[in-house]
Order: sequence, then structure tokens, then C-alpha cells
Amino acid sequence: MSLKARLYIALIIAVGFASVIEAFAGWHSDDLPRFFCYLVVAAVASGLKVNLPSIKGTMSVNFLFILIGVSEMSLGETMVIGCLGTLIQCVWKPKKRVQLVRVVFSIANTAMAIVGAYSLYGTPVAQIKPVLLLLASLVFFFLKAAPIAAVISVTEDKRLAQIWRDCYFWSFPLYVAGASIAWVLSLVSREIHWQGSIILVPILFFIHRSYRLYLGRLDDERKHVEEVANLHLRTIEALALAIEAKDHATHEHLRRVRTYVEEIGKEMKLSDLERDALRAAALLHDIGKLAVPEHIISKPGRMTPEEFEKMKIHPIVGAEILECVGFPYPVVPIVKAHHEKWDGSGYPLGLAGEEIPMGARILAAVDCLDALASDRQYRRAVPLDEAMAQVELLAGRSFDPRVVAVLKRRYRELEQLAQSQPLGKSRLSKDLKIGAGVAPAAGFEVSEGQSAAGGNDFLSSIAAARQEVHLLFELTRDLGSSLSVDETLSVVAARLKRMIPYDAIVVYVVRDGRLVPEYVNGEDFRLLSSLEIPLGEGLSGWVADNRKPILNGNPSVESGYLNSPAKFSHLRSALAVPLEGLHGTVGVLTLYRLEKDAFTKDSLRILLAISAKVSLSIENALKFRQAEDSATTDYLTGLPNARSLYLRLDEEMARCRRTGTMVTVLVCDLNGFKDVNDRYGHLEGNRVLRDVGEALRQHCREYDYVARMGGDEFVVLLSGNDRAVIEERIEELNRIAWQAGTGDLHGLVTMSIGAATFPQDGTDAVQLLAEADRRMYKNKQAQRLERAIIIAASAEASTMATIQ
Repeated sequence: MSLKARLYIALIIAVGFASVIEAFAGWHSDDLPRFFCYLVVAAVASGLKVNLPSIKGTMSVNFLFILIGVSEMSLGETMVIGCLGTLIQCVWKPKKRVQLVRVVFSIANTAMAIVGAYSLYGTPVAQIKPVLLLLASLVFFFLKAAPIAAVISVTEDKRLAQIWRDCYFWSFPLYVAGASIAWVLSLVSREIHWQGSIILVPILFFIHRSYRLYLGRLDDERKHVEEVANLHLRTIEALALAIEAKDHATHEHLRRVRTYVEEIGKEMKLSDLERDALRAAALLHDIGKLAVPEHIISKPGRMTPEEFEKMKIHPIVGAEILECVGFPYPVVPIVKAHHEKWDGSGYPLGLAGEEIPMGARILAAVDCLDALASDRQYRRAVPLDEAMAQVELLAGRSFDPRVVAVLKRRYRELEQLAQSQPLGKSRLSKDLKIGAGVAPAAGFEVSEGQSAAGGNDFLSSIAAARQEVHLLFELTRDLGSSLSVDETLSVVAARLKRMIPYDAIVVYVVRDGRLVPEYVNGEDFRLLSSLEIPLGEGLSGWVADNRKPILNGNPSVESGYLNSPAKFSHLRSALAVPLEGLHGTVGVLTLYRLEKDAFTKDSLRILLAISAKVSLSIENALKFRQAEDSATTDYLTGLPNARSLYLRLDEEMARCRRTGTMVTVLVCDLNGFKDVNDRYGHLEGNRVLRDVGEALRQHCREYDYVARMGGDEFVVLLSGNDRAVIEERIEELNRIAWQAGTGDLHGLVTMSIGAATFPQDGTDAVQLLAEADRRMYKNKQAQRLERAIIIAASAEASTMATIQ
């Protein structure tokens, strides 16, 4: 109970007991037998009480004797009759345990009302005594009912006017009739004797009985209306759950939003009708999303302008749907305006400030807070305090500052209140085993991995089914639009994460009788990336060799685990399926979890459903990569070919223009290679080319580039133009050529090299290569001349030796 309520109750008790003291201070009785007779009858009449509708209170016909006392007896006698009757009314057959403070408050309230009525009737105007008695009954009614309505208002946080209208205003005619009966009894007492008025007492019983039956019917009708209203609300909530299932939200979202808006509506002093409308709007504000395509609502990323234009229709559609219901309170304006913003930048009507209905302002702020603090398909939830800080930043722009102020002050309290609210029945009996029914009319589908849908929460089942269809559609669409292996496998990993939770994923492909990790993500990345699993060995190797899936296998049996310095003993379960291509097994898709037996049959079913599409996509992507590599790679040496060389040289020259640096091109031609082919055959010549290419690749720096132009020509791109470094590299390349081949081939091949530097020797790739090629041939001619001179000198020396 609040301090304000305590102070108010204390004030009424103080005034009431002051009234009692005033009455007893002037105590006197003109006719004690009459007083005691009326006191006994009033005490009996106090037990003839009826329950007041809508509140925890009662009413008896005791007030009639108070009015008789006002007209015929002293204030003290009337006070005793009234206070005793009130005490009996409070303690006689109570529905709940009697509370002392309630009894004391009721007695004090009655005493205060008696003094007020007695003071009015005591006005010295004898000619209008009937009118005075009527007015005294109205004063008594007001002073009796108003304090009780006020204390209910402050303790139960209800509107005073509504309590007065619903609980007390209907009893106004009863007090008017009571004043008439009291005046008749007063006349009978004066004309005959007061004992004669006792014969009218049975009439009180019939009045009580009739009024009790009348109030009983009213109470039954009220209960019926409440039951219908509750049924209406539960129907609304069930519909709202179906709507939220389309949006992949939860029952907790509905509970939180409804609790928040109800409490804030109370604090903002909304009427009961407005609060009823706000409660219904909190459940149904997104019903218009039924007209928005599923792929837009479930999109995991940002919407396009066209998609947002489609999304903006849902407040209008929702309002049109709810207009057909005919709610007795203003739900439609709230639903239509719940996306309007305080500064007028919202939709659909662009309302601003006070133009927006108060219910819509409350709902907008609360819905935003809940959206930020809840998981959505396009982002993870943020902490509640951080979500509140973001909402506060939007006060005065998107939201009413007054609503945000109330929300900021009470959001922690409201969150606890929302969490304490029962969810109601949101589960269906899906764990039952039904014995009857051997097969459906169409028979069973035979499928390894066939399983029933899991989960007990019907909302989750609806959302999961819709999400599964949507994600499978997205996966199929994305797989069909990509020929990159990395891109294809990244898409598979991202989409699978939303359907089957996992801690690590590996896509193995078959190469030379082994499974090689082509894509790895998640826990134990380094260890899983290093595994090479022979077919038939380990978990994934067994799946590839036998072409059968494994559900909740042991990851530690993967081949290479025991010999690895790293361990992944914390990975406790694995789900693996074979990837079958057009010409056999392409590879294996394996998911790992930290928990034991973490995967379900549903997980296996989903994985099997997509395995065929993933297999074909991977097979196509691998073929595309192989074709792409062959288009840019020399088939003999494995080095980049001439096409790749020109592309790389263009990139290097563009980089040099940006950075102001230089690049040197070395064109290398093998001398004596034709003699190798003529003397030893083309197979040996090819081996020499492979040896030279491999040696060039190993002896060059990581940022240098080696390519085969064709035939016996190689090109090396060197960053920079340091002459000493270039000369050193040329000498090293000459040694590489001389060392190529083994046995009889050793030393038969040398190398002619020409160098050209960008931008001094050419401004494009063709000029640069042409200049390097010209210098290479000049070097080749110099080597031939040098070799001819050596041969001639050797021949001359041999001739001179013969002559001597």
C-alpha cells in the first residue's frame, strides 16, 4: 500500500472517530425501549447484505434504520445503531479474512456520514422535513460511498470516476427509496405509536431478497461479459502467436510488450477503454505483415528500398483487417500509427507529435526496446540496458519524450514483471507414442535419416517449418548462382548455421584417395585444417568410403587425431553425410558440436535434404576452378602461363604508377634445349623444363613472379630496379639452368637473360617484354660468339700442338 493511501485512510479514521466523540458527548435518549428495539432490528438487518459488483464490498438495509434515527432519534442513538450495524456487516459471514483496518475504516466512514446527514436534517425548517430527509439520505449516500471509492482508487490504481460509476451510482435509487420508507415509518410512529412501525419490518426482508436477486443477475451478466472478454483476448493472443510465428518471434515477445504497454498506459493515465485498446494493439499491431512476402520479413540482412516500400504497407493492411472486427475500443488508430515518429518522419501517414495517438506512441517505444533486446534473424540481441540507452537517444525524434522518460524510469521493474507473468499453455502433446495406425493410406517413404519433426513448442514448430523452407530456398538459389568453391562453401556454412547449430564445420573433398579439408570454420580450425584422412579411415573417411551418414559420431576417431600435437577432445559429437556427385563421391560434409549427442534426427534430415544440391555445386565449382586454373596455368610446369603473365604485369605496372616504384622484367631462354630434345627425346626435355620451372619458383622471393611464356622461355618479375640485385639474380638464374637435369644432361643447358625496367624501358606490357626479349637475344648472340671464340681457340691450340 502506498504512503498516499495510508495517509488518506488515517485521515478518514481520524475524522470518523471525531464524529463518534461528538455524538457521544451529547448523548441522550427520549425513549429507551424504542432505541433498543430499533437497535436489535437494525443489528438483524445488518446481516441482510448483498455483495457489491466489481469490488470487494457489501451493502445492507441497515442504512434504512440510520435514516429513521436521523428523523426520530438523537445523534448519539443514531450513531450507536449505525456503528453497530456496520461492525456486524463487516464480521458477519465474511468472504475473506477480516482485516482490522478495514473494519475501523468502515465504522469511521459510517460515523462521518451519519454526522453529515444528521446536521443537514437538523436544519430548523419544519415545513420541508420530507425534502430534508431526502437530501439527508443523499448526503449520507455520498459521504458513505465517496471515501470508499477514493480509497479503492488510490490502493488499486483505478480511476475514481469509473469506480463511482460502476460500483455505486447504481445504488443511488435505493437510498431515495430508503428515504421515502423512513419518512412513512416516521409518520406511522407519530400517528399510531412507534411499535406500529415494527409491522413494516418484514417488508425489509422482501426488499433485500428482491435486490439480492437483481444484483445476482447483474453479477452473472458481468461474469458472462468477463468470460466473453477473456475468450476474446485469448483468441486475439492465439492469432497474435500465429502472426509472430511468421515473423520468427516468440511468445516472450508478446508477453513483454503487453506487460510494458499496460503498465505505462496506467502511468500515462489512459482510460480503461484506451488501455484495453492498447492491450489488443500490442498483440495485433503486426497482423498486416500477413500481406508482406515471407522473404522480406525473414531477410537476414538489410532491406532494399523496394522491399522497404512493401514492408510499409503493413500498418495500413493491419488497420483494414481490424476494422472488420469492430472492436469496442480504438484499436485501429493505434495499429495504423504504431510506426509513426515524433518528428513526422515515420509511416504510413507522416504524423508528428500530438497527432499520433498516445497508445501508438507507447507501443512504438516499447516495441523498439523489445526488438533491440531480442534476437532477430538479421542481428543478435543487445543487453537490455544498452537497448534502453538506444531508445533514449531517439527521444524527441522517433518517440514521445514523456513515454521514453516513463520507460527509462521503470524498464527494469517492468522486465521483472514481464518475466514473472505466466506464459499460458503454449505446448502441444507431441511426445505421445500412438499405437494404433500401421501406415498412412499412401504408405511410407523409404529413406535413411527419415525422422519426425522435433520440438514441443507449437510456436517454434510453426516458425521452424517456415524458416526451414525459406532457408532451403535461399540455399538452393545461392548455390545455383556461384561457381567459386570458397563462395559456395561459405554460403553453405552460413545457411546451415541457421538451420543446424554447430561449433565447427569441415567440407572434405576427395583427392588422390584421401579426404582433404577444402573449407574449415569454427572450433579447432588449425587441427581440422591439417587433417588428411585416407578413405575408409576415421569418421569422415568411413562416411566417404561407405556412402552412408553418421549421426552423433565420436570426433576423436578422425584419422590424424592421435598423432596431432593439438587435441579436440572438447568436440564431443559429429554429424557427417557423403557428398555424391555425378561420377561418385565428391567429399564429405561434417559438422561438429561441443556437447555429446547434440545432433537430432531432424539435423540429419535437413543435411540429407541439401547434400545432393551441395554435392553438385561443389563438383561444378571444382571443375570450374580446374578449368580456370588450366586457362591461366602452364600444364607442364604448373607455373602461370603467358595470359596470366600479361594480367600480372599490367597489375604491377598499375601499382608502380600509384606508388612511384619500379618493376624489372627478366626474359629467360634456355640455350641447348633443342639438342636435349634431339639427343634424348621430348620426355627428357619436358623433365628439364619442369626442373627449371620448379627451381625458379623455389629460388625466387615470395613477392616475385615466375611464369612460362612458352617453349623454353621463362619470365621473372622482380620488384625494384637495384642493379646489383638484378645482376645477382641473373647469375643465380644461370646457375639454375646449368644445374638442370641429371646424369648426361647435367651442364648441357644454359640460359640467356634479358632485363627491362618499367617505366624507363617501356610504358606497357608489350613494350617492356619486347625490350627484354631484344636484350635476351643480344645476350644469346654474345654467348654464341663467346662460345665460337672459345671453340676456335681450342681448335687452334690443338692444331699447334699437332704441328709441334
